[in-house]
Amino acid sequence: MTQYKIPMSSPDLNDADRQAVIDVINTPNLSMGKWTPAFEKTFCDLTGAKHAIAVNSGTAGLHLCVRAAGIGAGDLVITTPFSFVASSNVMLFENAIPIFVDVDPRTGNLDPELVADAAKNIENYLPRTVEPKHASALRAILPVDVFGQPADMDAINAVAKEHGLRVIEDSCEALGAMYKGKHAGTLGEFGVFAFYPNKQITTGEGGVIITNNDEAAHFMRAMRNQGRAPGDTWLQHTHLGYNYRIDEMSAAMGTTQMSRLGEIMAKREQVAGWYEARLSEIEGVEIPFVESFTTKSSWFVYVIRFDKKINRDEIAKRLDARGIPVRPYFLPIHLQPYIAKQFGYKEGDFPVTEDLGKRGLAIPFSGIMTEEQVDQVCNIIREEIMNF
Repeated sequence: MTQYKIPMSSPDLNDADRQAVIDVINTPNLSMGKWTPAFEKTFCDLTGAKHAIAVNSGTAGLHLCVRAAGIGAGDLVITTPFSFVASSNVMLFENAIPIFVDVDPRTGNLDPELVADAAKNIENYLPRTVEPKHASALRAILPVDVFGQPADMDAINAVAKEHGLRVIEDSCEALGAMYKGKHAGTLGEFGVFAFYPNKQITTGEGGVIITNNDEAAHFMRAMRNQGRAPGDTWLQHTHLGYNYRIDEMSAAMGTTQMSRLGEIMAKREQVAGWYEARLSEIEGVEIPFVESFTTKSSWFVYVIRFDKKINRDEIAKRLDARGIPVRPYFLPIHLQPYIAKQFGYKEGDFPVTEDLGKRGLAIPFSGIMTEEQVDQVCNIIREEIMNF
């Protein structure tokens, strides 16, 4: 087993975060206590959103948005094949059909021109196994803010407005990012953040939905709590709901983490800057591209791409052997075995997504990395490319 010199990622925790968890453990209120609303308030304060609903994962948050948007069996939702699988799974949970369109080759975010074309000519974008007579109407667009950079939401929202579509913004990788001066997550009707340990802030596991839609917020609060609506007793359930609640330990840690969000983001930006300065000098390595409309990027992972003449998988093996952990990012959703089987997708269907998936490699990244560690990673990448 490889002994890694540098972790792939590390949460940025301090004594206040740890003490917050200990304080909760020393009380009898481990769920549904004071910390959940306190955590939610930090997101309203940050983004200006009217409602924040804390849940136990970003996936749970996206799923509740799909339910709140009324998306159901046979409904069509335009989304990206270049993402973590959860952004498509939440539609499959409701037997809805993700309609993939390809992405911008520089950012990996949805290509707005293809989104517009799909909305106008949806029959040309149906999966092979879906006959038009078995498909319902196009209902929504679910863009993903890939690697911490917002999608081109003005263009996407214009398509949504023209065709009467709901917009669910998957900002699970983009807490703190800004698009034309506006917070990621506020750019659609719903926005979702997530807090796995490699994210900007962490709660261990957890997520938050933000929205200005009163009715949807009330519904999602009920649905996360086993379907209990306001006025229901503990054993009364107005809806068929889920146990998507966040626990108090996670909410307490999240609240203290949010108090340091600016500091945490600045540290991650510094590490990204160290990488950019060094990797931009290595021939055959492409560093992340930041769009002009991105007022602030929120660094989630640091993904480099290799020239097509360089075998990414071979380089990855060599780096791993030298104690540098790496991960391909992303494996295209349409080529995941269960998706390909259900919808008949094949290699070549989304060439930009597939190209990015073949050339992209996430390298060690966190806000607590040292400049010396960044030097180590970059020097080994340089050496292996020279010896390739």
